[in-house]
Amino acid sequence: MVLDIDTWMQAHLEKLKSQFGARLQFVGLQGSYGRGEATENSDIDAVVILDRVEPADLQAYSALLDTLPHREQACGFISGRQELINWERSDLFQFYYDTTPLFGSIDFVLPQITQEDIRRAVRIGACNLYHACGHNIVHEKDVQTLIGLYKTAAFTIQAVNTLQTGTYVRHKAELIPLLAPQEREILQTGVRLKQQPQLAKNEFDRLSALLFTWAARLIAEYKAE
Repeated sequence: MVLDIDTWMQAHLEKLKSQFGARLQFVGLQGSYGRGEATENSDIDAVVILDRVEPADLQAYSALLDTLPHREQACGFISGRQELINWERSDLFQFYYDTTPLFGSIDFVLPQITQEDIRRAVRIGACNLYHACGHNIVHEKDVQTLIGLYKTAAFTIQAVNTLQTGTYVRHKAELIPLLAPQEREILQTGVRLKQQPQLAKNEFDRLSALLFTWAARLIAEYKAE
């Protein structure tokens, strides 16, 4: 059963306020719960930004999470404000748009993200997929790895669509009809694999080849200028 994420996040927020007080800058939610696509196995991808983060703060946050239900599902991101400002901007692009704010704002990072940063996000995503998919075809032949790569490919597709349209579309159901045929097939396949993971075993070679050749095309199309 999918947990009541609103109740959980509110309890999480109140404990954060009590623990960190005015040092708490931002709290948000990412991932499948943030997009309204969660299943009973989904992690809780909470985002916490403090004025700064010391090792003692990490220990305090860990202890705070231990007091909440569903501790085993809690994960996410904790950072100091300045570290976030200085973060690799190709990562910051996805981070910003995939985060639902619940307390405070991270709009201060938005002016830093350029079109070239989004191109770099596509390029890095494609290179990582190409390498991992090729390695899996040759060495691991692992079905779960392939499913994970299709999940990761969705983020690269979002970046491609943002470059092409100027708009970030967060939800897969809204994004699919907007895509070119090859990107649409990749994203639809990822959705099917989440619902029917046995397809990855039955069609391992075809689905691996589809992802590998798509990643290769993106590497060429979005090469560094």
